Amino acid sequence: MSEPASISSGIAARYATAIFELAREDKALPKLEQDVEALDGALSESKDFKVMISSPLYSREDQAQAIAALAKKMDLGPITANTLGLMASKRRLFVLPQLVAVLRDLIADEKGEVLAEVTAATALTEAQADKLAATLKAQIGKDVKLKTAVDEKLIGGLVVKVGSKMIDTSIRSKLAALQNAMKEVG
Repeated sequence: MSEPASISSGIAARYATAIFELAREDKALPKLEQDVEALDGALSESKDFKVMISSPLYSREDQAQAIAALAKKMDLGPITANTLGLMASKRRLFVLPQLVAVLRDLIADEKGEVLAEVTAATALTEAQADKLAATLKAQIGKDVKLKTAVDEKLIGGLVVKVGSKMIDTSIRSKLAALQNAMKEVG
């Protein structure tokens, strides 16, 4: 891991632990989970939001005002809103993506769940998602929460990541393997 990445993950872990412990003490973990989902959605959908948290062109005050307005608009809980305000004042908003990931892991661990990132060629139906979650639960032994994404480049099949394990059943990877095998023959 590069030094800046390890510094960012260390900062994110400290903030995430503090937020998580405060939410657990206040019995506000469900609200924290909603906040994490809202922030994750904002990070994935808004390029402007990503630029604002990482650009040095925005002053501390600009970031703090933007975060305060976003927290109100997104109906973030007081623990999350106050922490984001503190992070803005300390110029630490650039670790927000890592913070969201660490918080998601802490919440899932507290609930006895594990997060599975699923990328499919087409959107999964509810029945398919339920069947996949049940199959993964049987394999792992914990409740599985799916985070799904669509990547048409897969052509067909799935790519499933659970922790450090990855299962790639996509047609794209099978074609790549076939192409490599044909190169070895010829």
